[in-house]
Amino acid sequence: MIPIVTPKEMKAIDESSDQPLDELIQRAGSAVAWAARRFLKGSYGKRVVVIYGKGNNGKDGQVAASYLRKWGIKTIEYSVAEAPKQLPMCDLVIDAAYGTGIRGEYFAPSTEAPVIAVDIPSGINGLTGEVMGLPMKAYKTITFQALKPGHLLPTGSNYVGEIEVIDIGLDTSHIKTFQVQDADIRKWLPPQSVTAHKWQTACWIIGGSPGMDGALSLSAESAQRAGSGYVRISTPGTMPIGPLESVSYFIPEEGWEDSLHDDVHRFSAGIIGPGLAITSSNIKSIQKTVSTTDIPLVVDGGAITAVGENLEIVRSREADIIFTPHDREFEDLVGSRPGPKRIQEALHAAKITDSIILLKGPVTVVASPEGRCLLVTNGDSRLATAGTGDVLAGIIGAFLAQGVPSMEAAAMGAWVHAEAGNRSFKRGMVASDLINLIPEVLHATDMG
Repeated sequence: MIPIVTPKEMKAIDESSDQPLDELIQRAGSAVAWAARRFLKGSYGKRVVVIYGKGNNGKDGQVAASYLRKWGIKTIEYSVAEAPKQLPMCDLVIDAAYGTGIRGEYFAPSTEAPVIAVDIPSGINGLTGEVMGLPMKAYKTITFQALKPGHLLPTGSNYVGEIEVIDIGLDTSHIKTFQVQDADIRKWLPPQSVTAHKWQTACWIIGGSPGMDGALSLSAESAQRAGSGYVRISTPGTMPIGPLESVSYFIPEEGWEDSLHDDVHRFSAGIIGPGLAITSSNIKSIQKTVSTTDIPLVVDGGAITAVGENLEIVRSREADIIFTPHDREFEDLVGSRPGPKRIQEALHAAKITDSIILLKGPVTVVASPEGRCLLVTNGDSRLATAGTGDVLAGIIGAFLAQGVPSMEAAAMGAWVHAEAGNRSFKRGMVASDLINLIPEVLHATDMG
């Protein structure tokens, strides 16, 4: 995992370091210079423009400029105040105008040359990814010791290009926020036991309603494909129809929580919500189920709204809950929609609900009550279609049923879900297309 720090945290890390500031600046500037040299593929006849500001970011750029001159590269430096609106022709621009702590707007000069950004493209908010003015788009961003949220969150993520994280000797061992990588997923995948039987990884899914049967079916098949050996499906008041391999189980239309008590202990995980109608009767049953069951649960869709009406039932649970809201469901759960500070708001929601929060979006944020946070960044807009959330719930439920810890199950589910999307059609993908790709993703990940 790659650590992620806020600009405020990065400043504190800098200030607490026992390394001299000048030495840190030398290391940072040298890394930028070497990145420029690799891009230029030589020095003869090459021209570089460096734009620097007043802070340490600007000093990094100036150090880089000094190295480039030593290597025989013609280098022009402009302070932010002196830079022309149109930069002279050159082979490369180094943007060291502002770092992650920019305040106010920055309107970058025009250039047709490729850009290397120091720490972050100037004009991108390092905490939120918001665009503040008119930044230059970088082909590459060189950052130090850790990623910043603004590198990953839209719209900033559209400006950073390739990101290289350089170790300059700062201590980030206390950091609790990370970007999930392929290697992490490989490490978290549950081992396959030669003595396993289906009930060891059983998952019970309660969902569906008239006109929404597909949501339950999508979740059930996804859970099966992600490794749940036995999937039971129930819809209040009717016998649901799902995948051939799932087991339909009748529960009454009202008071269905009582139907679970005798059998729920046989299951390793449960999912509540995919396609489930939010009637007054179902709200009561959802709340009672959440408050009385002692297995890990994924709470999805309208069930999030039902639990949001009485969060006390969550705080009294011992077994973990994973909530999987999009922005509107997040509001139903905690009372307000997430703003630009999505990481901080997800962490706050996790704390007040004493649960795992998986906040869906272009970047999926998984937060725990203890302050841990994992960002899943491999998805794209193909997942913004009906039913994909039901698929995600099923994948996470399957990982929970296999004994994966809740935080990792949520993050791994989001990563596998996104990776399946990446392997699907560029256009016209529907949620069911993802399901048969889940084993392919898991196999490829397992094989490395």
